Amino acid sequence: MKLDTCRLTGAMSAVAGALHAASGFHETWDPAAFAELIAMPGAGGCLALDGETPIGLVLWRIAADEAEILTICTAPARRRQGAGSYLLDTAITVTAAAGARRLLLEVAVDNMAAIALYRASGFTEVGRRADYYQNAEGPVDALILAREI
Repeated sequence: MKLDTCRLTGAMSAVAGALHAASGFHETWDPAAFAELIAMPGAGGCLALDGETPIGLVLWRIAADEAEILTICTAPARRRQGAGSYLLDTAITVTAAAGARRLLLEVAVDNMAAIALYRASGFTEVGRRADYYQNAEGPVDALILAREI
């Protein structure tokens, strides 16, 4: 599969919201939330495209020399095909080029596939937030992961 990316803009908020809603997260962001997030100072992101079909997205924010991935997701039917790695690599490259030296993210402790992806990309645990996420079974801790870029 050959993927491309395009810069995520406010005009793509509906696409971003639909991808996020389909991702399986218990709490998802609607198009209005994406429009607001994309408009924040230091925010950026991209869609992963297979041809013209959006199959995933990543959204980040940069402040000074630190960047944070706000969300990253892949359409369920397209998982385990390299799109998540592609999006993560894109975020690392773009935020580093913009001057970030460290990239952080948060992930639910029960999201083993995502944790494996992040660890394979050099992220290590730097903290934990108790009961940060909510899923069908109740509150779930978040791992705070970081890597130098």
